[in-house]
Amino acid sequence: MATSFYELSVPTFLQTVHALGGVLDRATSHCAETGADPDDFVSVRLHDDMAPFHFQIEAAWHHAVWGLEAARTGVFTPPGLVGPVSFAEPRAMIGKAEAALDTYTPDEVNSWAGRELNLQIGPRRLAFTSETLILSFSLPNFYFHAVTAYDILRSRGVPIGKRDYEGKLRTAR
Repeated sequence: MATSFYELSVPTFLQTVHALGGVLDRATSHCAETGADPDDFVSVRLHDDMAPFHFQIEAAWHHAVWGLEAARTGVFTPPGLVGPVSFAEPRAMIGKAEAALDTYTPDEVNSWAGRELNLQIGPRRLAFTSETLILSFSLPNFYFHAVTAYDILRSRGVPIGKRDYEGKLRTAR
C-alpha cells in the first residue's frame, strides 16, 4: 500500500512536535527540582556560530507548519523570528504547532500531492513538488532544529534520552 502525502507529513511532524513538548516539560520539571532558572536555556548555543535554543524551537515550528502551508499555498512565509524570549514562549510555540497540525485532515493534505511549487526561500528560488518540499526541505530542517534543541537541553543537564526525542512511535499495533 502506498503512503499518502498526509501520512508522510502531518503524523510525522506531530510525533516529534509532541516529543519536543515532552522534552520542554521535562526541562521545566528539572529546573523546578534543581532550582535552576529555565530562562537560562533560552540563549544557550551548542557552538558560538550556531543559533540559540529559542531559535531552534521557532525554526522547528516554522518548518512543520509553514512547510505544510507552502505545500498548500505555494508560498513559504513563516512569521518573523521573535528573538530572545522567556522559556515559556518556546513551549507555547510547540503548542501552536500541535494545534495547527491537528487541524489538517487527510483529504485536505492529500489533495495537495503532486503540486509543482516554485518557492522563493530567502535568496534562492527552488522548484519542488509538494512531496519533495516536505521530504527534502522541511523535514530535514525540522529534524535538525528539533535535535539541536534536544542537544542543548541535554548538554545543560536535563535528564532526557533518545526515547524522549523519539516520542510515541507509530507502531503497527
